[in-house]
Amino acid sequence: MSYPSDLKYTKEHEWIRDNGDGTATIGVTDFAQSELGDIVFVEIEPEGFEFDKDEVFGTVEAVKTVSELYAPVSGEVAEVNEELEMEPELVNDDPYGDGWMAKIKVEDASQLDELMSADEYKEIVA
Repeated sequence: MSYPSDLKYTKEHEWIRDNGDGTATIGVTDFAQSELGDIVFVEIEPEGFEFDKDEVFGTVEAVKTVSELYAPVSGEVAEVNEELEMEPELVNDDPYGDGWMAKIKVEDASQLDELMSADEYKEIVA
């Protein structure tokens, strides 16, 4: 399992990368994709959808289960990874790269400070 140190993590197994321009990229962790198994469908709310921290902004469907995606911070969907429509397995193959879910406009950047570091996240999944 990998846990890149430049990301922040949630207890619901999402990661978020601050893009440094008021936006952030969100996905599910390596641990989450391995627990879910083969991902067959990803559904993210459309561009312009506004959400609060911890609100559901999409779902991931795997062969054995469906899991909701919870927003690590409040914001608005700016871009959805269209590649996942045809290749949802990218989440399994590259959860921190090509398997990203959405890019968002961050409403309150201070919420990023409330999330876990890679080391803190490793402790809860160990």
